[in-house]
Amino acid sequence: MKKYNVAIVGATGMVGQSLVQVLQERNFPLGELKLLASARSVNQTVEVLGEVYSVAEAKPEAFAGVDVAFFSAGEAISKELAPEAVRRGAVVIDNSNAFRMDEGVPLVVPEVNAAALADHQGIIANPNCSTIQLVVALQPLQQAAALKRVVVSSYQAVSGAGKEALDELLKQSKAIIEGESNFPKERIPHANAKVQYQLAFNVVPQIDIFGADGYCKEETKIIQETRKIMGLPELRITATTVRVPVLNGHSEAVNLEFISPLSAAEARTALAGAPGVIVLDDTAELSYPMPALQDGRDEVFVGRIRADHSVPYGLNMWVVADNIRKGAATNSIQIAETLIARGQL
Repeated sequence: MKKYNVAIVGATGMVGQSLVQVLQERNFPLGELKLLASARSVNQTVEVLGEVYSVAEAKPEAFAGVDVAFFSAGEAISKELAPEAVRRGAVVIDNSNAFRMDEGVPLVVPEVNAAALADHQGIIANPNCSTIQLVVALQPLQQAAALKRVVVSSYQAVSGAGKEALDELLKQSKAIIEGESNFPKERIPHANAKVQYQLAFNVVPQIDIFGADGYCKEETKIIQETRKIMGLPELRITATTVRVPVLNGHSEAVNLEFISPLSAAEARTALAGAPGVIVLDDTAELSYPMPALQDGRDEVFVGRIRADHSVPYGLNMWVVADNIRKGAATNSIQIAETLIARGQL
C-alpha cells in the first residue's frame, strides 16, 4: 500500500493532538510525519505509533516532500502558509475559516458532498464544527423530502473555544463549588477574548464576534456553509449559537420544514440508513443523544425526532457530535481518505 507524507500544522493544539490520535486509530497509510507549530512550541515531543517526534516550526520550507498538510493553527497561519504548502506539492486540508467561502475551494463533508473534491486546486476547506454535524443529519432528510426552512439553535461545548477556555471553565467550576468565586456580572477582562463572561453554570448567547446584522460569526458560518456544502444557495436557514458549560461535544436543536410530507418514522428510517449517522430515539427508554455519552465518537447522533404540529410538514430533532473529532480532526482525515480512494492524492 502506498504511504503518504503528512504534515500537521498546529500539532500541539487540541485539534492537532486529535489529528495525531485519529491518524493512528484509523490506520492512515502514513509515511513521513512532520509535526509543525509556532516557534514557542518547537522541540516539544509527541509519540506516534511508538516513535517520538519533535515539533518543528511551521515555515514554508517545512512542506517540502509533503503529500497532505492538515492545518489547524488559525486563519492567519492558514492564509500565510497554506499557499506555500501547495506550491511545494502538498494538498492542504484546512480547518480554519480562511478559505471556506472562497470560490473554487471545496468545502467538504465526505458523507454529504465528496464529489466536490474533484474540483480542488490544492486547498480543501474543512467546515465549521457546528456545520459539519448539522449537514450530516440534514442530507438524508433533504434527499427524502426537500427542505423548505431550517432553524438551528446550538448548545456548544467550551472545547470549541480552545484549551485556554476549557481550563477557564474548570477553574471557575472549582471556585464556585468551593465557594471561592466572586465573578463580576459585567464582562470579564481576560487575555483570552473567547472568554468574555462567566462560563461555569452559565450560558452565553454569543460565539465569535458580532456582525452589523446582529448575527455572531458562528451563526453566519452555519448559514453560509450549509448552503454551500449542500448545494442549496437559496435554502432558508437561520441560526442561534450558544456557549454552554459542557467540556466537549456540541448539541443542536433543529427545526425543519419540508416541501412535501415526511413523517417522524420516515425520517428515522432515512437517518438510520445514512453514512456517519446513529439514531438514538426511544423515549420509552429515555434514549437520546447527549454530549457526555457521545464524547470520543466519530459519528453524528440524532434523536428526539418528532412532528412539528405548528406547520404542515415540519419536524424537530436533536443532533449531537464530538466537535473536536467529527467536527474537526476526523472530518479532515476522512477528506484525505476520500482523496486516496478517488485517486486524487
